[in-house]
Parts: sequence; structure tokens; C-alpha cells
Amino acid sequence: MKEQTTTTPVGRPAFLRRTNALTILKLLREAGACSRADLVRASGMSAPTVTNVVADLLAADLVQPLGEGTSSGGRPPDLIRFKAERGCLAGVRLTAQFVSFLLTDLSGNELDTSQVWLGGRKTTPEAVCALIADETRRMLKVRRLKRDRLLALVVGAPGITNVDAGVVVAVSTLEDWREVPLRAMLQRSFACRVAVENDTNLAALGEGAHGAAQGETSFVEIDIGANVSAGIVLDGRLYHGAQWSAGEVGYLRVPHVSRRDPSLYEFGALETVLSSVGIRESWRKAANRGAARADVTAILDMAQRGEPAAKKLIKQRAAIVADMIVNLSLILNPGLVVLGGEVGRHPALHSFLGKELARCEFAVPRIVAAKLGESAVERGAIAVALEAMPSILLPAP
Repeated sequence: MKEQTTTTPVGRPAFLRRTNALTILKLLREAGACSRADLVRASGMSAPTVTNVVADLLAADLVQPLGEGTSSGGRPPDLIRFKAERGCLAGVRLTAQFVSFLLTDLSGNELDTSQVWLGGRKTTPEAVCALIADETRRMLKVRRLKRDRLLALVVGAPGITNVDAGVVVAVSTLEDWREVPLRAMLQRSFACRVAVENDTNLAALGEGAHGAAQGETSFVEIDIGANVSAGIVLDGRLYHGAQWSAGEVGYLRVPHVSRRDPSLYEFGALETVLSSVGIRESWRKAANRGAARADVTAILDMAQRGEPAAKKLIKQRAAIVADMIVNLSLILNPGLVVLGGEVGRHPALHSFLGKELARCEFAVPRIVAAKLGESAVERGAIAVALEAMPSILLPAP
């Protein structure tokens, strides 16, 4: 277990006790099974303080004794562990086509997944909230978990989201999604902590926790698929901007593409050419009728094989992506850019993109493909829930 230096704030006994409990709980969640002596060394607290804190956590049913561990020469240590099964967390991804779910324990270990297609269903905010409530309850029932075991629900929405207010400002691909108080609406069905975040921001957190950006403190995730957007992580924290629109790169003005003013309720200029739909539409206009039926992955595959028309199209799109990355890099100077989405992850785009960026002399980040694929948003949602866990399990006195 890694040693940790702590400073004890001056304050009331209840506050000090909670601060110590938060520290020990964090160490237990990170370390797995360990002894009280391990916790003394890692926390810098005295042995009596650790003993008292562990007793409090045992009384709160947050830790479990495991019995004696392996002796290193003296008396075998008594091991304890964080009780991750005491509750569960839910991450939800909302798209125009489906709603997907990830249920985990309090350590982020997967318990169940689900996906509900929206074809033929109403997609108003009320209908989607009812669907989320029904499917989450079904998953809890399947896992034989009571509803009060769900401690946090985090939803990723495909649009600008005011995280503090829990309001989805606009989603252009869903019915009547304008200034939707999504958190408040979901709170009517859930007694747990509810949070709402932009889906690409969650994808960035997911890649940071479990994917291509592990260990990075400043990076940008750019999703190029059905939409074009970015999640910006600076010094280990999401950057939302003053009006929650940081990362809406699909609306960038690009020379020779568009100088159209951004509109909340329309696709951005870059999305019309870089998204899956935009590439398919360009292919349809340029190709013969038979080839026009190709999906975007097939077009990218053809470009990778060197088919002239597909190669020309994807090379043009790679040049636009390169301009976007260079501009972002000159402003933010991240160490890494993660490309996600069915277009962003494809090797053909990376091949052409590498040649475009090779001409730049500075501020060019490392470019990698996203690793988590479709599960990045849900994984990021669970990361947000895990960060909130201490304050949920040990509320302030």
C-alpha cells in the first residue's frame, strides 16, 4: 500500500472523525484487503486513531473483517476490506438510438449491463426518464438488489449540459429536448444521488480511468461518429467552460468549410462533414449508386486499402481533423489526444492524420485511438459516481 501524508485540520471532533474516516475509507477502496498496521503506515495516523476509525466503519457496515492474514514472522495480522457489495452504482448513456446501462458495485466492478433501443418509442424527456427508471429497477431486481442499495445514478446526455443545475440545455437529435431539468425529473423516481453530464465528457473520464488516457492529467478526447465533440481534462479535472460548452468542437468555424454562426438546435459545421452521416453523404454524392450504400466503416476500410475515391475523401477529412487538433493544441497544449467514435478510432483516419500532423514543429500531442469503445460513457459515469462515494457513504455531520 502506498504511503500517504495527511494534515489534520483544526475543527470539531465530528469533523475530524469524518476526515479521518474518509482517508481510511479511500485507502481501503484502493488497496483491497489490508491490516490496521498497513493503514497506520499509509495514512500517517496513530494506531489508536486507526483502530477507532475502523471500529466506526465496521459499525456503519462499510468494512468487513477477513480473519488472519499471512504472518511475516510475528503475530498474523487481522485483515479487513472495503465492503463493495454494500451498495451499487448505475451509469447511463443516452443516445438518439438507444439507452445503455452499466450497474456496478461500490468499487466499480461490473454487475450487469443492458441496452434498450428507442426505435418506435417516444423520446420526450418524460418518456426517456420513465424508461431509465423502469430498466434500472428491472436490473436491480434481476441482481436481487433492493432499490435503496442504489446509491448513485449518473447519466450522460448527447448535448450541452449544465452540470450544477442538472439541466440538459439542448439535444438536437431527440424530441422536445430544450432546457430539460433532467436531474430533477429523474430524482422523482430515484432516492439516490443523481448527476447529469455531457456524454463526451464522461467518455473522456472513462478513457482516463480505464482506457487510452490512464495516467494522463491533461488530455482531450475527441469523438467523431454520429456527432463531433470533445471532452477536455486539464490537471485531472473536466473543463466545462463558462457556459458549459467547452469541447463543442463540432461547431468550430473552419476555413473552406463554413463560417456559419453556431446554433444550439442544429448540427455544427464540422459535424456536417466529419460525422458518420456527413461522410456517407459526401460518398453518396461522389460515388455511383451501388457504392453509395456503403456505411462509414466500409468507406474507411476502402480508404485503408487504397481505393482512390475513398482514399481522397478520408484524406480530406483527416486534414480537417488535423487543423482542429493543431488549433486545440496551440490553445490547451495537452499531452494526449484520444480519438473516439467509429470514425475517430479507425486506422485509416489515423494513418492520414499522422502524415498531416508530421509537418507541425511544436505543440503536437500524442494521438491514440480510444480503447473502451461504446462503454466509455458508462465507465465515465461510474467514475463520477465513485468520486462522490465518500460523501454519500459518510455524509458531513
